Amino acid sequence: MTREPKQDRSRVTRGHLLEVTIDCLAELGWGATTVSLVAQRAGVSRGATQHHFPTREDLITAALEVMFDARMEQARREATDLPTGEGRTEAVVSRLVDYYTGTLFKAALQVWTAAAADPELRARIVPLEERFGRVAHRTAVEHFGFDDADPVAHRLVQATLDLARGLGLADVLTDDSKRRAEIVRQWAAQLDAALPRCGESAEPRCGESAEPRCLDVAVLD
Repeated sequence: MTREPKQDRSRVTRGHLLEVTIDCLAELGWGATTVSLVAQRAGVSRGATQHHFPTREDLITAALEVMFDARMEQARREATDLPTGEGRTEAVVSRLVDYYTGTLFKAALQVWTAAAADPELRARIVPLEERFGRVAHRTAVEHFGFDDADPVAHRLVQATLDLARGLGLADVLTDDSKRRAEIVRQWAAQLDAALPRCGESAEPRCGESAEPRCLDVAVLD
């Protein structure tokens, strides 16, 4: 009878430590996000923190992984709220951009910057980033309703994610929301013109090749 509550408390403590770690990274950066600071902000002893995460690298990589998984799961649940037909593409692009302008992206950016100069940290982060990229791409494809077997659609989704990441970078130092909203509208219009979603009657149909395309994607390779 006492084991389950203890296990539950352990899971809650672990989850809280990870949430605090993300907030610290986004707010204070890599250098300031120490195990001691996270423990202090979480109201957990340093020893208890190190019981869950023996090193700072363990703590931070676990935080990024768990928070990303939670955000992608939320994105899947939110898919039912997306409009159908006109306006869907812009809603999907806007939501993808939101992923890259939130706390998680700002926290991850701090870790990526540190990993560029730290081979051991980079070895941890690169596999995570590759997995994150695959999941983000798959989620975007599902939300757009594109046929990912079409190479044009595949590259357009990649370009959309790259655009979202770039807009996220532009938002790190200043509020870029006004310009970002206009870019989202324009890019969504380009996507709609270039490649209708699967199930729509407009030509070309998903998976087919037809000219002219309304967007030159040769530079996206």
